[in-house]
Amino acid sequence: MSSSVLLLALLGSVLAGCAGWFAPPPGVGREIGFSRLPGWTEDRHSEAWPALLRSCDKLQGRDPAWEHLCLAARARALPGDDEARAFFEQFFTARVVDGDGGRDGLITGYYEPLLNGSRTRSERFRVPLYARPDDLLTIELGSLFPELRGRPVRGRLQGRRVVPYYSRTEITTGSAPLAGNELLWVDDPVEAFLLQVQGSGRVRLSDGSELAVGYADQNGHPYRSLGNHLIALGVLTREEVTLPRILEWIAANPAETERLLNSNPSYIFFQLRDAALDGPLGSLGVPLIARRSLAVDPAFIALGLPVWLDTELPDGTPFRQLAFAQDTGGAIKGAVRADLFTGRGPEAGHLAGGMKQRGRLYVLVPRAPQPVTTLSQR
Repeated sequence: MSSSVLLLALLGSVLAGCAGWFAPPPGVGREIGFSRLPGWTEDRHSEAWPALLRSCDKLQGRDPAWEHLCLAARARALPGDDEARAFFEQFFTARVVDGDGGRDGLITGYYEPLLNGSRTRSERFRVPLYARPDDLLTIELGSLFPELRGRPVRGRLQGRRVVPYYSRTEITTGSAPLAGNELLWVDDPVEAFLLQVQGSGRVRLSDGSELAVGYADQNGHPYRSLGNHLIALGVLTREEVTLPRILEWIAANPAETERLLNSNPSYIFFQLRDAALDGPLGSLGVPLIARRSLAVDPAFIALGLPVWLDTELPDGTPFRQLAFAQDTGGAIKGAVRADLFTGRGPEAGHLAGGMKQRGRLYVLVPRAPQPVTTLSQR
């Protein structure tokens, strides 16, 4: 064996033994056949069709691949499951999503809560929902610091200096710096907190009518999980942390409620939205559909894309179906990380509150449109 052949053989054995050193970066990775997606043929693909059309509302016209497939989708009436499945296979390719720790990630849920409230303050309705304050500054620094592109800094002016905006504790206690900026009033501070976590919801007034509220802005402070705070206190273990368990602890420790809520310095401001829409507006700008819309980290999964979700429900039932990346969230960070929108009302809230499952994601990426060729005339 020549020295060059021997060197190549040794190099090959070394690289094979050290493949783990060259793990791919997190994000959308290699292509995988649809037949290898767990449960692919068992989903009701026609139920995902409205979510596809809503993604098309925003993406058609931006990209030739989306233009091509959206025109084809709109040319069809609502298809059956087999026809819808064939459409997705024809116009998309499936790709594995890898994370820093491998292919398994965390799947949680969120919902559209319903609160009781009023347009005016009263003895019962004493908890404010604030509109976006006029003194909240949003500063884009991406042109100066590329690593901050897409991550605006929020603050306020104090004299001639920009300082951090008020934290949750500063907003909810003491001098009430946002007094006069109330959008609505509700009757439960815990429900108001959960509304901020969900990002949107509805408020039922005393006459039975409902107002829809949605995310307007945020105070710029990082989101801190109540569950992690209770873990740090030694009250709950990581395995015990679910929304129902946290609510049980709050009910048993009412004197500690304000301190617990204020452990999360992040604070969300709201705006009224169209109550006639059949779901809250996600970050893509389209109404979300129960169990067919997801919040993802757009640094890894582009908004609008179909995502095959392979996980299970809190009761252990497999949950494998097509959903669309149509929203984002402050706590949704990482490649293999998704938040399933479960719908509206108590049942949806119960499901969302119990979701803390391991799962895998597969992204469907539009195929490039095939060029149309014609035979030249003789």
